[in-house]
Amino acid sequence: MITSLRLVNFKNFADETLPVGPFTVIVGTNASGKSNIRDAFRFLHGIGRGYTLSEIFGGKYGPGGQLEWAGIRGATNEIVRFGQPGFSIEVEADPFIYSITVGDDRKSPDLFRVEREELRVKYRPIYTSHPGVGDPVHAQRDDRYLLLRMARTGEKRKYGHRVQVRWDQPALTQLRDHRKVVRDHKVLAEFVINGFANARFLDLVPDLMRQPAFPGQIILGDSGENLPTVLREICADPQRKETLAAWTRELTPMDVRDFEFPTDPITGRVQLVIREANDRAVSAYGASDGTLRFLTTLAALLGKNPAGLYFFEEIDNGIHPSRMRLLIDLIEGQTAKGESQVVTTTHSPDLLALVNDKTFETTSVVYRDEDSADGIIRPVAKLPKARELRRSQGLGRLHTTGWMEDILAFSEEANKDGENGE
Repeated sequence: MITSLRLVNFKNFADETLPVGPFTVIVGTNASGKSNIRDAFRFLHGIGRGYTLSEIFGGKYGPGGQLEWAGIRGATNEIVRFGQPGFSIEVEADPFIYSITVGDDRKSPDLFRVEREELRVKYRPIYTSHPGVGDPVHAQRDDRYLLLRMARTGEKRKYGHRVQVRWDQPALTQLRDHRKVVRDHKVLAEFVINGFANARFLDLVPDLMRQPAFPGQIILGDSGENLPTVLREICADPQRKETLAAWTRELTPMDVRDFEFPTDPITGRVQLVIREANDRAVSAYGASDGTLRFLTTLAALLGKNPAGLYFFEEIDNGIHPSRMRLLIDLIEGQTAKGESQVVTTTHSPDLLALVNDKTFETTSVVYRDEDSADGIIRPVAKLPKARELRRSQGLGRLHTTGWMEDILAFSEEANKDGENGE
């Protein structure tokens, strides 16, 4: 489970850390940097999928020319904070800490290269590119390779032999095929890779959720594609089917009795039909956007193999305030099991008003000073008197009135004055 994400000179963040819990909520005005946090998680996901840096940033195409991965948003000069030579991302999780620094290639400034990289597991080093001043690896003068120092097996602080890896791809995903890396280190690296790879980024589009799906497609698309066949796979298990129906009855005004999946006789594609207790049939085309969003969220969280991390863009979009509590209960209940984490951005004061104490501790506000392009991330719980005001006025009201941004603007200005000796 990821516990924190540190961003240094990544996009509009100079040096900011996001606390991450089972359910993490990110608030902030438009253009403050919320989507840049999503990009940072996607960068880690791209590492987990074994891509090179150019593929992570620019996109990955299959041998037939098909797009397998959409690159990180922005031009090359927009990924690194303006005027800086590179960026760093550090993720702390249970039980590892992984950090990587990416900079411009020395010979081709429009390309990126790995400058530094390190992996530690339970505070035991696995490898590092910078073990210390005086070590041959420390200089990193080789234009062909990134030089790593591998830890000695069973020793907590000592490093052993050197290995060479390509600088155009994170070292983490090169170790498994490296003949000089011992098996134990390969197993630990594979554990981290699988954690990064096991993530989903859902930005739901109702029109795509309504579309029939080709039989056998049981992977939910990032925009909600294949919803009928994913739900059909869930409904093949009577217990999971009843759980799905029960949550749908709670989350929507529909009195759901059953789910049906007729096949189009011409195309052979599977459609979604919701059967209510009064025998009324509602197709996906007739269902509301909110109902489809609920069903897709349920499909993601209740499926056989849930992802380790889900990132939702504005999960509250299209959800009626009266149903928001049930959605939050569902997410907090599912993430409490420890199998998945959910990170979401939101503009909804209703959502913020309903989160429990544990989620409140991992709710952060992203703020951008109107006089600066830099974004800052602050846990709401650490803002002055936030806990007291939450009890007396409610977190939703504080969000609606702009209190979070106002207090951050005041605090940051005070910090600047203090640094200037005023």
